[in-house]
Amino acid sequence: MANVDLIGTDGRAQGEIAAQLLSNGKMDPNRMRPFIGKDGGSYYSVYSGGDPTDKSNYKVVPALNTNATLRRDEWKQLDDAVVRAKDYRLGGIEDLISKGLTFQLGNAMGTTVLEWHDVVGNLEAEMTMDGVTRGLGNRVDWKFNYMPIPIVHVDYNLNLRSLETSRNMGNGLDTTLAERATRAVMEHLENMLFKKLTYSFGEKDSHNHNTIYSYVNHPDRNQISLIHAWNDSATTGKDIVDEVISWKQVSIDDRHYGPWQIYIPPAYETVLDEDYVGATPDTAPSNTIRQRIMNISGITGIKVIDTLAADTVLFIQMTPDVVRLVQGLPIQNIEWQTEGKFVSHYKVMTIQVPQIRSDADGRSGICHIA
Repeated sequence: MANVDLIGTDGRAQGEIAAQLLSNGKMDPNRMRPFIGKDGGSYYSVYSGGDPTDKSNYKVVPALNTNATLRRDEWKQLDDAVVRAKDYRLGGIEDLISKGLTFQLGNAMGTTVLEWHDVVGNLEAEMTMDGVTRGLGNRVDWKFNYMPIPIVHVDYNLNLRSLETSRNMGNGLDTTLAERATRAVMEHLENMLFKKLTYSFGEKDSHNHNTIYSYVNHPDRNQISLIHAWNDSATTGKDIVDEVISWKQVSIDDRHYGPWQIYIPPAYETVLDEDYVGATPDTAPSNTIRQRIMNISGITGIKVIDTLAADTVLFIQMTPDVVRLVQGLPIQNIEWQTEGKFVSHYKVMTIQVPQIRSDADGRSGICHIA
């Protein structure tokens, strides 16, 4: 199970890592990855700038007042386990990254809240012959929005006796727990998109500031009743296609014009592979229901989401004004110490959060059909 630590706009922290972050200010995650050097001392790598993939841009410095428990190659084994586990089937987060719907935080460890603005009112263009005549000076109002930046993490422990045994026997480090922890973190990020989860910190106002929403509970989403259960034997391919076209119109009516991604529950996957039959059943089908939907202008993909509730479909405009992934710290292993130097355990952690957005007038590019 993943844990979520939050730091709100009022400067209060919820959770052990968040409290440590507030007390330390800017915290370098590299300092939370000490390794045992050849001389038996504790060290960590410090990024000095430039290309982060270039090893020459890192320098090794002593880790003062810190006891390391892993060697450098053992950290690499844990990091490799994280990379393997990140390939786990998680469609929503992958879509945001692959489509470039991301927003990078400059200093994630020092950023406790994301602030962004909406414009209320419209600017109007004017026509003049010289372009010099002063315009009307249209006034717009700015809405200030805030969202807490959470730290998502999972704890696990490495048995020190097993660690020493693996070293003596020349065996590789058992990375099973690191892989499972990474999967739990990834699943939690996915659930932040597709389940009825909300995360609030600090006092909310009428605009629901300080709250993180998902696709299925954002207050401005377009809620639509599902007319036909797609896996009902009485539902035809034409029924499904007609319904999808109606969702497209709802989105357009709310001033969102695509491109759109469709998310479906597992029970609907094989239905879309059936032959599409239109208004003339005696005509030989030329494609599947899936292909017929993909022929609708503006629809870029249909994807199964394992955790999506039964008989629930999402029709999402994939643009950054509707949804984006706020990224601060990639998923990585760290070593965490409590109770002085007597307790040392490990965490897989990340600073990432999906941000669901609507405009200042409450118009949304999300259609939630259930």
